[in-house]
Amino acid sequence: MTTVTFRRTGDAALTTRVSASTAPAGERENWEPLRHLAPNWFAVVMGTGIIGNAAATLPLQFPGLRAAATVVWALAAVILIVLAGAWMLHWRRYPEEARGHGLHPIMMQFYGAMPMALLTVGAGTLLLGKDVIGPSAALTVDWVLWSAGTVFGLMTAAGIPYRMITRHRFDPDAAFGGWLMPVVPPMVSAALGALLVPHTPAGQARLTMFVACLAMFGLSLIAAFVTTTLIWSRLLHHGLPPAGMVATVWLVLGPLGQGVTAAGSLANVAPTVLDQDEATGLQVFSLLFGIPTWGFAMLWLALAIAVTWHARASMPFNLTWWGFTFPLGCCVTGSTALYSHTGADLFAVTAVGLYTLLVAAWAVVSVKTVHGVVRGDLLRPAR
Repeated sequence: MTTVTFRRTGDAALTTRVSASTAPAGERENWEPLRHLAPNWFAVVMGTGIIGNAAATLPLQFPGLRAAATVVWALAAVILIVLAGAWMLHWRRYPEEARGHGLHPIMMQFYGAMPMALLTVGAGTLLLGKDVIGPSAALTVDWVLWSAGTVFGLMTAAGIPYRMITRHRFDPDAAFGGWLMPVVPPMVSAALGALLVPHTPAGQARLTMFVACLAMFGLSLIAAFVTTTLIWSRLLHHGLPPAGMVATVWLVLGPLGQGVTAAGSLANVAPTVLDQDEATGLQVFSLLFGIPTWGFAMLWLALAIAVTWHARASMPFNLTWWGFTFPLGCCVTGSTALYSHTGADLFAVTAVGLYTLLVAAWAVVSVKTVHGVVRGDLLRPAR
């Protein structure tokens, strides 16, 4: 077993960066960016794709928004294709380094980013890409990406906790937001699978699809609540994580916002599967669950903003900053879902306000990421 001390390993595991100006000359000459590619890079796809997906259903629609969202979807799709190709080359050329990610007690958590990247781009294709490639092709692409992302996500939800239990021993201060990454993909599958329920053949096939999404909602929800309790306890008893990992506090917003979204989305399609009483019951559940969970998400958002502001001066840029984007986007879609079910302006205003914050965060993080790639800082090993 490996004993993990969070403060000792946290920064080195996730920053994967070193200044090109301070790197030894020999290291600069033998620069091999593919060698240091890690699964947390797929968070770039998640954080970019959610910009388009959230815009597609935003309560406030204005001229040019859908066109801009479609461009962002296309960008996310291109990034996904590039990263998928690079990841295959990484495994082919550097198998030991690639296997090492799955053995590392911190980096292995970010295997959850891969299925969520697939699911995000798949949903964006159905919501926005159909205007470009046609409804039939968009539906096919979404089915393929949703299926692959769901299978991979179920593997991470079971496999990563199993590996944590059998391969490592964690100190009391080891819990961090990244522990949610492996168990959240089934929740994303539930929320985005609801889009595919009406496109599933009526009868047992559609019922199975609906029930599977509902089961994945519960699977991820309970695992996320348990993990969030551990993270809350870690923060109260041991304080903030290392400066390079403060952004992971935002990851708790992911399952909260996505859970509200999933409940609302499944309630929307319930009438196509269930009888009237059962469908009405799910509508009621989506509100009884969704509104209190949304309230806790707003509390956590306030805490996340406060601790980030508190630690802002000491936070170096790294890929964990993408944690500011996708989880926030989940809160946007969750607020939108509640607005569609209640008509309460509170949720519409919140959705638009959070979307504005999301776009601002994405702009900052994407610019810093491009700068880090151009300089080579994000494609070097941690020192």
